Amino acid sequence: MRERVRFKELGILLENVSMAYTALRSNRLRAMLTIAIISLGITAIVGIFTAVDSISTSLNDAYSRMGAGIVNITSEYNLPSDRKRVRNPREITKAQAERFKEYFSSELASASMYSMVAQDIAVESTESRTTPNMHVMATDDNYLTYQDYKLVQGRNFTKDDIGSGSSTCIIGHNIAASLFGRNTGFGTDSPIGATIYIKGTRYTVIGITAPMGNNGSWGMDSRVLVPYTNALANLTTGTPNFSLGILPAEGADREEVAIQATQAFRAVRRLAPYDEQDFNLSRSDAVMAELQELESTLSLAAAVIGLITLVGAAVGLMNIMLVSVKERTREIGTLKALGASSKRIRNQFLIEAIIIGECGGAIGIIAGIAIGNAVAAIMDNPFVIPWMWILGAIILCMIVGIASGYIPASRAAALDPIECLRYE
Repeated sequence: MRERVRFKELGILLENVSMAYTALRSNRLRAMLTIAIISLGITAIVGIFTAVDSISTSLNDAYSRMGAGIVNITSEYNLPSDRKRVRNPREITKAQAERFKEYFSSELASASMYSMVAQDIAVESTESRTTPNMHVMATDDNYLTYQDYKLVQGRNFTKDDIGSGSSTCIIGHNIAASLFGRNTGFGTDSPIGATIYIKGTRYTVIGITAPMGNNGSWGMDSRVLVPYTNALANLTTGTPNFSLGILPAEGADREEVAIQATQAFRAVRRLAPYDEQDFNLSRSDAVMAELQELESTLSLAAAVIGLITLVGAAVGLMNIMLVSVKERTREIGTLKALGASSKRIRNQFLIEAIIIGECGGAIGIIAGIAIGNAVAAIMDNPFVIPWMWILGAIILCMIVGIASGYIPASRAAALDPIECLRYE
């Protein structure tokens, strides 16, 4: 008996869906306009969240690769004009960088600097050249470990390479593929030991880093690393400016390391206790906190934009359903005269509103994922599908459909069949 009741209810539901679909087809223009408005709101929500999730995934991967608690020291370029005492130039010099590393012999400290950007790199005795968007970075022998970059071929710099300023280099995966071919092993000849030219200076390739991906032209895939001592002699044209990084030892207190780094570099810069700090010190976990705050702000903006659009769509959908009830008054009277209950009439109009909402949601989800990942692709971030936001969009569209269709559906269900049949 219960199975018969269930089959009957299922049959009524399917019939209501069929009738709702037929009614929507007869009013295509109005239905399509409402679907378009709903899809715009869902596109804004899903699109922004997709892009934010993609960027967040890439940044989280980068920071998890480097590790938590790392400390970065860079020069202060915006010195306040009212500073009481300016003891140092804004740049961090080679002597200061090397002296600071001596203070942190127990931790992994790395010194690096950008010597040039957007360089065209060529291979000796061939016409192979890179595109002019490769970046040359002057580093020490700790840089690969500090950044957690892996080598697929060759070796890292040694202390002798740094001390002697040897003309050696480590190239990123994209540069190796561009210069030596994208086949297995980067072509027939291994790049290790090959000679490349940077700004007319010969460098021997001693290592190739593993592909990192999703870092754009500023990532390691498009970089060349050279010993900073060599870069100072051959590549730099202006005043050198170093940056410093500290990777705390396992189990070390991160707060203590940051405090020690501040005190040590103040000593290196010969700052008195009353002197203002003339360098920037940042920590990876603090940067991640700022990024998460930015992500929350973007998510809130997406939610506000989407909800405002959806409120407008809900009002439009309600108006369309009210007009539909008025236009189909005789149809409602006929259905009631044939035995249709008020509940069935109400359900039919609710189903129409839900179908419109879910159609708009489906279009918005597809468009949002496409637009969000297009933005992510431009920024060289990974493709993501925000399943949580997709589920949220489906539920939200259903809520919009029910909220917008309930009043028109209730009015339709409350109509008197005799008055409906008299309606012209």
